[in-house]
Amino acid sequence: MKDKLLNLLTVKSLVTFALTAAFVYLSVIREIKPDVFMTIYTVVVGFYFGTQHEKGNKNE
Repeated sequence: MKDKLLNLLTVKSLVTFALTAAFVYLSVIREIKPDVFMTIYTVVVGFYFGTQHEKGNKNE
């Protein structure tokens, strides 16, 4: 459990969480249209989960 929590502190995890928070904040205050930010957000989150998936496959 401790290792999983420490893995959340990696750079790509922090970037993903920061982008998610920025997307939510800017959407709530209606400063940015969701479709403008969604392309960048989708690529970053897709990359994050893709690398996590590959990392899991290497361990098997």
